[in-house]
Amino acid sequence: MPDLATVVAEIAAEMAAREDRGTVATYIPELGRVDPDQFAIAVALADGSVVEGGACETFFSIQSVSKVFTLTLALGLAGDRLWNRVGREPSGSRFNSIVQLEQERGIPRNPFINAGAIAVTDTILSGHQPKEALGEILRFLQFVANDDAVFIDRQVAASEERTGFNNRALANFMKGFGVLDHPVEHVLGVYFHHCAIAMTARQLARAGSFLAHQGRNPATGHRVVTAERARRINAVMLTCGHYDGSGEFAYRVGLPGKSGVGGAILAIVPGKASVAVWSPGLDASGNSHLGRIALERLTARMGWSVFGASVAGDPP
Repeated sequence: MPDLATVVAEIAAEMAAREDRGTVATYIPELGRVDPDQFAIAVALADGSVVEGGACETFFSIQSVSKVFTLTLALGLAGDRLWNRVGREPSGSRFNSIVQLEQERGIPRNPFINAGAIAVTDTILSGHQPKEALGEILRFLQFVANDDAVFIDRQVAASEERTGFNNRALANFMKGFGVLDHPVEHVLGVYFHHCAIAMTARQLARAGSFLAHQGRNPATGHRVVTAERARRINAVMLTCGHYDGSGEFAYRVGLPGKSGVGGAILAIVPGKASVAVWSPGLDASGNSHLGRIALERLTARMGWSVFGASVAGDPP
């Protein structure tokens, strides 16, 4: 088995040398100001250690990666009743598409597209004021990362609120079909702010560790969810975590994963590790360009694909 620290260092150096870095998301103005030349990779292991390379001290907006954690919270509140208002199927469409909502009477295709995550946020709001719900989401991220330094980037949240017209359209459309219970502006306020949560690659890798270890955080010993629920969340990540690029990610990387337009990807190696990569430049599907390439090389060299270990001669 190759040495993980050596592989991670090699990948970080390879990504630093690449000129094709993707394009930063400019439709959220604050994200458009992020330096695209940055890259980070962190691998959190079962013994609590983290192997890392690149800019792992740099905080970034995790954007839609937060939807993994809001889904976890919502399932804790509603259980399988959540699936009555959100599907579990790949969308095959852009993350902010309204076309399927009209065809499927306001029921989002899955919890990781924007409409689905807005419905999940509505579930978390049940019995809470918006500030309370947002505080619960932030505290949960701090808990699973075992780090109170995780915070909400208020400038990014304000930038999203100023430009979030498509998300308002999605929320109002779902409200019209009775899918949302709470006022649209309350739901969107919490949604915009949890997408603006800022973390480092090291914190994000640690935060995802419970999904790699049957629902238990190996660094703290805390059980976050049952083993069955962790498995099911991983399944939705594998099939739906990269919007209309989910099939390509599964084909090339072979791990459950969730991306965000801030350039982060959280990937889960069941039984072994939680991996966070970050590079702000995106591909045509809205996923981190270098992040996906880095994960493809990591799984190939370490033999970590859930579909079977790579063999000698496989491309990196």
